[in-house]
Amino acid sequence: MSGPTHRLRPRGFGRGAALTLVFASVLATAAATGSLPQDDERTAAIKARSVASTVDRDEIAAAAAEAMADGKSSTEAAEEAVSRSGDRWGAVYDEREYEEFEQALDGSYTGVGLAAKRSAGGLVAVARVQPGGPADLAGIEPGDLLRTVDGRRVDRRPVSEVVALLRGDRTSAAVGTTVVLGVQRGTGPARALTLTRARLTVEAVTVRTLGAKQLGPDRSASPAAVLIKVDSFTKGSGARIRDAVRDAPAGAGVLLDLRGNSGGLVTEAVVAASGFLDGGLVATYDVHGVQRALYATPGGDTDRPVVVLVDGGTMSAAELLTGALQDRGRAVTVGSRTFGKGSVQMPSRLPGGSVAELTVGHYRTPAGRSVDGRGITPDLVVSSRALRRAETVLSGLGGGS
Repeated sequence: MSGPTHRLRPRGFGRGAALTLVFASVLATAAATGSLPQDDERTAAIKARSVASTVDRDEIAAAAAEAMADGKSSTEAAEEAVSRSGDRWGAVYDEREYEEFEQALDGSYTGVGLAAKRSAGGLVAVARVQPGGPADLAGIEPGDLLRTVDGRRVDRRPVSEVVALLRGDRTSAAVGTTVVLGVQRGTGPARALTLTRARLTVEAVTVRTLGAKQLGPDRSASPAAVLIKVDSFTKGSGARIRDAVRDAPAGAGVLLDLRGNSGGLVTEAVVAASGFLDGGLVATYDVHGVQRALYATPGGDTDRPVVVLVDGGTMSAAELLTGALQDRGRAVTVGSRTFGKGSVQMPSRLPGGSVAELTVGHYRTPAGRSVDGRGITPDLVVSSRALRRAETVLSGLGGGS
């Protein structure tokens, strides 16, 4: 693999202008369109403001410096300047927010350990509870309804807003702070539970083997398939995917599930691509008009059947990987059109300590397709039972399941 290190939130600025692809969920959009099945605090921790062309870094820095001189918030002044610029993916973060983004890329976040979704009745329900987290220890279960957060009714609020309340604002979202939830189970009364926010870690990649199916009168069986679910491309996730492909049973196909994947580190997506490719181009990108490229490492498995599952919540790094496998003829893609986030951002430290990430270019798939604003259309478009359809396709390719 060649090229600079790409990440959602670069660790240091002393190494020069580290480039980033802002791979993040625009939660308000996702909640409105229903493209994401649920929102959780870690996804919220790596969100980007939906705010649409390139803005000059010096202008943002000048706005921040002027605000400081006037005794005002440099972060808020920079945010206003980015918003006026029309940079759709430009964003400004204070120091605490930026630290949170850094930790999210390492697979950790501060929160109470639950994911929320819209219930069938239009209320906000608990979709998932992280084992051992504050919500789990408080006895909250999937299916419970969230009625209030710190006394505020959340019945009809967008799910993204509820998640933001769970995480807290710039001053309260820290380890050891508390949040009071009004939780209702079934038709019973709501009960008030006080949860203490904690530093939690998550597994971005999960792997499981799907059972083999019996074939014919001789009772022979097709090889099992391996399902690799990737929630985001955090540190180490690329190697986890590559190792899962390498360790899959002989003859087994791979179902690579990238639905709802909000992106993450480009380097990890390229490592993941290296598990399926024997070197070659993964993506090209431009920075202020200068063309560069990302390449897979030789030695990946090029024979094993692969089906990639995508949807409207598949973004950025996940789209980069999908586009590479699709253009290189390495996988059949199944699902619905992806989100369409393919721009390159560069981070800059501003006066006052905040960080601005501003658009400087865009990436393209190996075939030269632009992803930004367009997304990727899968080979087989399905609106329901996508996993079942993907298993059928994989079986037809000789990959079991």
